[in-house]
Amino acid sequence: MVNFVMVAGAWLGAWAWDAVVPALRAAGHGAYPLTLSGLAEKQGVPAGQQTHVRDVVAEVERLDLRDVVLVGHSYSGIPVGQAAQLIGDRLARVVFLDAEVPADGEPFASARVRAAIEENGGFWPPLTAEEYEGQGLTPEQVARITAGSVPHPGAGLTEPATLHGEPADLPATYVKCLLDWPEPGPEAARLLESPSWRLVTMDTGHWPMFSQPEELARLLLAEAGDGAPPPR
Repeated sequence: MVNFVMVAGAWLGAWAWDAVVPALRAAGHGAYPLTLSGLAEKQGVPAGQQTHVRDVVAEVERLDLRDVVLVGHSYSGIPVGQAAQLIGDRLARVVFLDAEVPADGEPFASARVRAAIEENGGFWPPLTAEEYEGQGLTPEQVARITAGSVPHPGAGLTEPATLHGEPADLPATYVKCLLDWPEPGPEAARLLESPSWRLVTMDTGHWPMFSQPEELARLLLAEAGDGAPPPR
């Protein structure tokens, strides 16, 4: 048995994993989707990137979890990657799901994202329905995402990452969703040169918890050592 702690990317909360959690629990594992501070039901809670790191660490410690597989999607790869270095021998594996990876002293936000945050009162506004085109999502799935998305606290995106070790040393899987972009970004590509990291692909877009939840659950189970390995 392992314990999956799953964190969705910008604008989303624990609800984003609703279609993935049942299969993980049916296989006998723990599944704990987490909402970061300032998002979903935690809207209004002041939050920066280090708040989000503490959110992940605190959830693992609060539940006294062992054999933890941390799953960080998109933006959340940055706080999840930092948290993975702080939970010690509780960690079994990190899964970066089409995610950003932390680089010491570097923030998530590009100049374009910073401008959007400044123009929107310190928050990054959610995508419009049209911006989800080409990501393998049905109209119903897009409607679900857009209805549940909330503005993302800007400080989570502009604060720099603080690393306590070399991410290349983590036991990690990078999941590349091919419809979004066919190759990992430069920092993820560098880390994938490490023997501790491996690459897995999914033939879907950037939000596989909506577009291919069953396939994603099977992939996570395989990465946790439960089931046949997915294609690489």
